Amino acid sequence: MKELEQLPIPLLLWYRENARVLPWRSDPTPYRVWISEIMLQQTRVAAVLDYYRRFLEAVPTVADLAALPEDALMKLWQGLGYYSRARNLQKAARQIVENFGGVFPNTYDEIRSLAGVGDYTAGAVASIAFGLPVPAVDGNVLRVVTRITGDTGDITTPAVKRRITEALRQIIPTEAPGQFNQAMMELGATVCLPNGAPLCDRCPAADFCTARREERTGELPVKAAKKARRIEARTVFLIFWEKKVALRRRPGRGLLAGLWEYPNELSPAPCPVEAAGLSDGPAGKHIFSHIEWHMTAQIVEAASPELPEGWVWADRAALERDYAVPNAFQAFAGAVEARL
Repeated sequence: MKELEQLPIPLLLWYRENARVLPWRSDPTPYRVWISEIMLQQTRVAAVLDYYRRFLEAVPTVADLAALPEDALMKLWQGLGYYSRARNLQKAARQIVENFGGVFPNTYDEIRSLAGVGDYTAGAVASIAFGLPVPAVDGNVLRVVTRITGDTGDITTPAVKRRITEALRQIIPTEAPGQFNQAMMELGATVCLPNGAPLCDRCPAADFCTARREERTGELPVKAAKKARRIEARTVFLIFWEKKVALRRRPGRGLLAGLWEYPNELSPAPCPVEAAGLSDGPAGKHIFSHIEWHMTAQIVEAASPELPEGWVWADRAALERDYAVPNAFQAFAGAVEARL
């Protein structure tokens, strides 16, 4: 990959002039970098900024995160999605407290051993927070490298990722590994865009980019097609009693594990409580990575305050303060708020 050998100097010069000002970059402590990288997984920077600020205000240290009650953790994460990330953050914080004396580990292998930390996140934290010359290879970086080098390998395969990681290991500047990795991510996020529309005239690699020279930016990177998502029709029951709405907690394992939800079942489904009144509510759709929920709501006026075991009544204040209801049910928030 001879093209990559030309990349470090122009890339770092470009990054110096074009890097976005982001809070985790201004104070790149291991904890702050780690939190930001986990939040940024499959999530846009703009969506993360407010969550990142609130999260650090609530849990400014590893010890604080390790000790946080789970419901409070889920409430902090509410709306950010992929909730297993938050649980793994807390598992990792407890590992740090128990195995590393509360001090964030400072080697790649030790960072990699933390719950929820893969090769990319370990490389990002190791390089940015500790200055270790370790690549951090995510989807943005894979796209940049395959376009620059003309690599036609399928980037969803481990072999291609290993090959690109090793190629980057050969060129990563030992005096600025964190800057280099962040510059690669930044280039992919802001210039070498997906879907065949890169801003090549702004790219520091334009003079030696294979895909640009051969007009193949729309073909690279090569990525295997995803399997079609399964579609589920669900009935969501918005059950009310005296300006309160019924919630139930999802199972502790699986999709949206442990979060609170408006009761719902695969359609068609009978009303789960005795109803004094029943009417049609709004419809909604939510897309997960492997499944789509197509939902229709039934608005239920409960005949009594009796609920199945484990369910709760929540008024407006409790819903805002205590219960993390995932974005999957956002389509029904207006109908709920109107009755609380």
